[in-house]
Amino acid sequence: MPDQPPLASFNGVVASDLRDVTSDPAALESRGWWAVVADFEGGVRCARFGDTRPAPAIRPHRWRGPRPGSWTSSLERSAYLDGVRRIREHIAAGDVYQANLCRVLSAPLPDPARADIAALADVLAAGNPAPYAGCVRLPAHGVEVATASPELYLRRRSGTVWSGPIKGTGRTEADLAEKDFTENVMIVDLVRNDLGRVCAPGSVTVPALCEVEPHPGLVHLVSTVRGELAPGAGWPELLRDTFPPGSVTGAPKSSALRIIEQLETSPRGPYCGGIGWVDADRGTGELAVGIRTFWIERDAPGGPALRFGTGAGITWGSDPHREWAETELKAARLLRVASGEARPQPDEAAPGTQAQQHV
Repeated sequence: MPDQPPLASFNGVVASDLRDVTSDPAALESRGWWAVVADFEGGVRCARFGDTRPAPAIRPHRWRGPRPGSWTSSLERSAYLDGVRRIREHIAAGDVYQANLCRVLSAPLPDPARADIAALADVLAAGNPAPYAGCVRLPAHGVEVATASPELYLRRRSGTVWSGPIKGTGRTEADLAEKDFTENVMIVDLVRNDLGRVCAPGSVTVPALCEVEPHPGLVHLVSTVRGELAPGAGWPELLRDTFPPGSVTGAPKSSALRIIEQLETSPRGPYCGGIGWVDADRGTGELAVGIRTFWIERDAPGGPALRFGTGAGITWGSDPHREWAETELKAARLLRVASGEARPQPDEAAPGTQAQQHV
C-alpha cells in the first residue's frame, strides 16, 4: 500500500488530520467536518478530519494513468444489449417501469505504488470540470475515490434538503428524445416519494423539471426536488429512506434493484453510491451521486486496478444499441483524461474513440 496520508477534497476545501472513521451515519449529526463514501451495495465510510482549508488553485499533476487500450468491461457489448432486451421484457410483464443497467470498466495500474487518487482528481478537475467533483483518500480503510460527478444526490442546509436527479443524455440538446423526458419524470416521481418518507407532509416540491444542462462533451436533463425534513430527521434517516439514489436504480426501486442484481456481473462499489461532505457543526452537507467516478481497488484479483462505471436507464422505449452508445458517450472523455491522452474538446467525446473501442 502506498504511503499516502488520508485526505478529502470537495467544494474548494481540502481536509487533512484524520480523527475518526465510522460506518455509522449517525456520526454525521455529531460535530466536525466529514467526508462520506457510500457504496451502492450499502457500505458506508464516514471520515472526520480535524483540519480544513481552501484547496490550492493549481496543484501539480502527478498522475500516471492506464494505457488507453487496457480497459475491459464487466459486460461486453453483446451481454449489455441482451440485458437491455431482458429489462424490456420485465417492463412488458409489469415488473418495472425503468431500470438502470450499468457496467464496470477496469484497467491495471501501471505503477501501483505511486498511484495517488488525489492526483487523478486534479487531472479530472482540469480535464473534465464538474459541479460535484472531489476525492476521498483513506488507504488504510480501502477507500480511494475520485469523482467528476455532475449529479446532486442530497444537499442539506439545516432542515431543507434538495436532490437533483439526472435522466436524459445526449451529445447535444437535439439528441434528447421523448424517451429521455419520460424517463426523467419517472425518476422525479421516485425521488419525490423517497424524500416524502423523511420530509414533513406536503413540503416536497419540484422547483425545476427537465432543464437542459451542458457538461463537457454532452448535455443532461436535470430536475430539482426540494423538501423540509420532518422533526427529528437527519442524515441517518435521509440515507435510510433515499439510498441508493433513484436515478441510478429505477422504478419501482425495489423491483429495479432485483433486476440489477440478476443482470450485472460486478459490484458497483462507490459508483452510483453517494460521495461528498458533511459539516456537522454548521448543519450543511452535499453528497453527489457517484457517477463519472473512478476508484482504486488494491486487492483486485489480477493486481491493483483502476475502476470506472458507466450505464444507462432502460425504459420500454429503449433501443439496445442506442443505450450501449450512451454508456460509451458517458465514459469516453473521462477515460481519455484518466489515461493521460490529449485533453479532448467537447465535441470529441463521441463513441468510437480509442478508449471506447476497448470497453
